[in-house]
Amino acid sequence: MQARRAARELAFILFSQFEKNITNYSKSDLEDIILKSVRILSGNASDELKISLGSLIDMKNKINDYEAEHEINLSRPIEASNIPVPLPMTSDMTGRIDEMIDIAEKALLALEIAEFTTLDSQSDVKDYAVKIAETFQKHHEAVDAEIKKYAKNWDFDRLVKMDKDILRIAIVELLFIKDAPMKVVVDEALELAKKYSTDDSYSFINGILAKVIVENGLQ
Repeated sequence: MQARRAARELAFILFSQFEKNITNYSKSDLEDIILKSVRILSGNASDELKISLGSLIDMKNKINDYEAEHEINLSRPIEASNIPVPLPMTSDMTGRIDEMIDIAEKALLALEIAEFTTLDSQSDVKDYAVKIAETFQKHHEAVDAEIKKYAKNWDFDRLVKMDKDILRIAIVELLFIKDAPMKVVVDEALELAKKYSTDDSYSFINGILAKVIVENGLQ
């Protein structure tokens, strides 16, 4: 995982814990919140791994039951070991496997972010997350004005907070930090939307960022 990607996700978790007035937070406050965020990530990773383990055990039990109940084994003596049998259609298995892959990837991502943040050699993850937060503190009115400008027919105060925070991070990078490729910033904002927000968030965030890019001459 790239350090910047980890920093963006950490910044998103950091933003989620802000109270309404972000300007009240010092750099020390931000770093304390990051430490708590890492603990949250580690806990989430542990939960995801437990879910993944449960799914694996469940799948193993289903396979064992399928084998035991197959007509070949039902006709064998009770004391005899089961004979391996062909699995059912691949379509019966792929959905469960895809579910476990998704859970495992989320758990791995959370663990990687926690590792990146706690290692001294990767302090740039924490530093960049703090930089995003401090830049938003400085320019929060301008950033939120961009969202309000392009989120027509939407009540800003009633927007999903996760969507606002994802947009805030991306707009801070696009308009004020300006040291990451535009496509990377947008793509990773959309990844955050897919992971953390609602089904409609992807297209909403993509549309807002596209307008920010065009109207600010970033193309």
